[in-house]
Amino acid sequence: MKETKTNYYTDELNDEFSSAKITPIKIDKNYKYDKNSLWDLCSLIVQNILSMPIKIGYAKTKFRIKYIGKEKLKQYKNEGYFVYGNHTQAFADTFIPSIAIYPKRNFLIVNPENISIKHAKNIIEMLGAIPVPGDKESMKNFLKTIEKHIHKRHSITIYPEAHIWPYYTKIRPFKSVSFAYPIELKKPVFSMTNTYQSYGKNKDKIKIVTYVDGPFFANEELPKKEQKQELRDRVYKCMVERSKNSNIEHIKYERKEPLNN
Repeated sequence: MKETKTNYYTDELNDEFSSAKITPIKIDKNYKYDKNSLWDLCSLIVQNILSMPIKIGYAKTKFRIKYIGKEKLKQYKNEGYFVYGNHTQAFADTFIPSIAIYPKRNFLIVNPENISIKHAKNIIEMLGAIPVPGDKESMKNFLKTIEKHIHKRHSITIYPEAHIWPYYTKIRPFKSVSFAYPIELKKPVFSMTNTYQSYGKNKDKIKIVTYVDGPFFANEELPKKEQKQELRDRVYKCMVERSKNSNIEHIKYERKEPLNN
């Protein structure tokens, strides 16, 4: 393991530590969320056949990944659901949930930057990326796509922290807005919390242990707005407790107070 470095942050909700600097494309009413049947077949082949050995090989070789609790997903193999995770890997976060969820197809809600990489847009979309809409018109198409995948019994993964903090061992505060999807569609929610744990002779190597928890359901006795917050709070509390199993820091994060003007 390389020497520990330190990242300094001022805003847990908005600071970004991804090294990639990409100019995002505009997601408007002209963006085609709904592809044709041939595209969907190609996506299935890329997503669940061609890429799966690479995903599993990378996760096991790079991180010695281990899942705890993934048997909880089995009872919902014939139903669509939502997965919420902590965003701590630029590349691996795109498939860590997919491995546990397989053979169910998993799709990910992503920022537009993720499909703005030159010459890679199509393959990233085929791997399951669904970009966040940029206006009201594209929002309608976006929501239809989410509903379509859930009705097809697929899973949708969401990283509510939104920004990547590599190897971060805690859970950042996140908003409740993304919990509207499972509430509107009346579907279960699972959390997948990636923790970083030591192994090796000197306990200085890092492996990922991912904890799967759920299902969580909205409390329908509450008004919709309160349902979102209450569901968010339960998922957040669970993820915070699981994150305490991390016992090694590859990158330290320290708060830096902004300079007063």
